[in-house]
Amino acid sequence: MRTLKISFALTLLAAVAGAQQPADKIVATNSEIMAMIAKAKADRKPDQPTFAQPLLALAPYGANLEYRAAVGPAAVHKKYAEFFYVVDGSATLVTGGKLANEKANGDNLSGTGIEGGSPRQVAKGDFVIVPENTPHWFSAINGNIALMSFRLPRP
Repeated sequence: MRTLKISFALTLLAAVAGAQQPADKIVATNSEIMAMIAKAKADRKPDQPTFAQPLLALAPYGANLEYRAAVGPAAVHKKYAEFFYVVDGSATLVTGGKLANEKANGDNLSGTGIEGGSPRQVAKGDFVIVPENTPHWFSAINGNIALMSFRLPRP
């Protein structure tokens, strides 16, 4: 009986430990992505510029689904490049230049916008890469935009 209790306790401990670590997710179907967009539209608070949800994960890589309905902060990622695939909508993406009112946030920097930089229109179907250490900012959102953002660390 004691062996059974110890075995049960170890099994329960392993299950709890496993539940604390996120599992790899390597496939997201179109129906899952569309459901995530619908959830973002429904759950985003009026003062929340971006609603992000984890899409895929395979350490050290990750992807999020981002739903943006308002202009948010600008960013610089020091340790990874970021790819954006536009699922729906359109916006103005500014890259380069210098962060305005720069603040450190761990391995990233944020700012209220970008001084200088190159603006470009992005729309459904576009795919963009922003190298690490490059300021980037969605300076105008045309209604809303749904993006897949992929983080790609440099070796």
